[in-house]
Amino acid sequence: MPVTYKDYYQILGVPKAADAKAIKSAYRKLARKYHPDQNPGNKAAAERFKEINEANEVLSDPEKRQRYDTLGPDWERYATAGPGGFDGQPGGPGPGGYRVHVDQSGDLGDFSDFFRTIFGDLGARGRQAGPFERADVEGHGPFRTSNRGRRGGDLETEVEISLDEAAAGTRRTVEFQELEVCGTCGGTGRQGKATCPTCGGSGQVPRANRVEVKIPAGVRDGSRVRAAGEGGAGSGGGTRGDLYLRIRVTPHPLFERREDDLHMELPIAMWEAALGSDIEVPTLRGKVSMKIPPETSGGRTFRLPGYGVPHLKGGKGDQYVRVRIVAPTGLSARERALFDELRSLRPTPPRDPA
Repeated sequence: MPVTYKDYYQILGVPKAADAKAIKSAYRKLARKYHPDQNPGNKAAAERFKEINEANEVLSDPEKRQRYDTLGPDWERYATAGPGGFDGQPGGPGPGGYRVHVDQSGDLGDFSDFFRTIFGDLGARGRQAGPFERADVEGHGPFRTSNRGRRGGDLETEVEISLDEAAAGTRRTVEFQELEVCGTCGGTGRQGKATCPTCGGSGQVPRANRVEVKIPAGVRDGSRVRAAGEGGAGSGGGTRGDLYLRIRVTPHPLFERREDDLHMELPIAMWEAALGSDIEVPTLRGKVSMKIPPETSGGRTFRLPGYGVPHLKGGKGDQYVRVRIVAPTGLSARERALFDELRSLRPTPPRDPA
């Protein structure tokens, strides 16, 4: 069967001059649209998803993209049947001395014959699985660990935790699907002359993976927690990638977090402010007693040292309590009389100059 040229730029819907950012954006948009999890049982979407992954594999890799652009649609002129891989030795038959041949070795079962022909010697990087994004972290992306194995791809997903959990630390169980070689057909996609009924001809079947990740005390909204070696599976004996949790801390009804300090507003009665009082204040560690000195004005802020959120490297922030004086409602006749008496004793309001 002849090998068909693949226009990877057309597959991703980007121009040939597209930069890495545009390619990444187009890939993510299409991958979400055609992901098997979003299109269960849709074989057309599954094939489209494989095409999208293959196009991204080439265009996001500078070495593969340069080779692809150099050969172009006229690549077949430089194809040879002999062994030896794709090389750029001077004097070869292709542009820059390139030779190409179909290389069936390596973990390339989900790529087209065209990809095998052009890039069989380069192999494929680790790829994401399930509803996760590949983590774009310098030094943590997919790469080869040796000549015989390739490291799996890094995965990233968002988890939601409460402020209480962020302060105390917690755990989250993450579930994702990843592909493994079909046990029925051994990855060939065929059973005799028929398509393998288990994998539908893809040579791969999904497998559920569950990982419990510890989230440390003091983690902040938007930060990322790394679980080393819990990401995508490697190939050819390569190690697994890493799993990253992108943290989203939900708002708290009482506290506002600023760095590792907590801020809150506490309503107090007029007589507590005037005469002073010991009052109970809510904290993330339970209620504590706080002394309000006599003649406290509204808006005054008190500090509770060490009652904030733990620092990731030791120690804790503080809690700041801003008091708000609340006027009583539903006054009885006796209470009105007492306020009238107080007014007669203090005829000059505090807003007027003494």
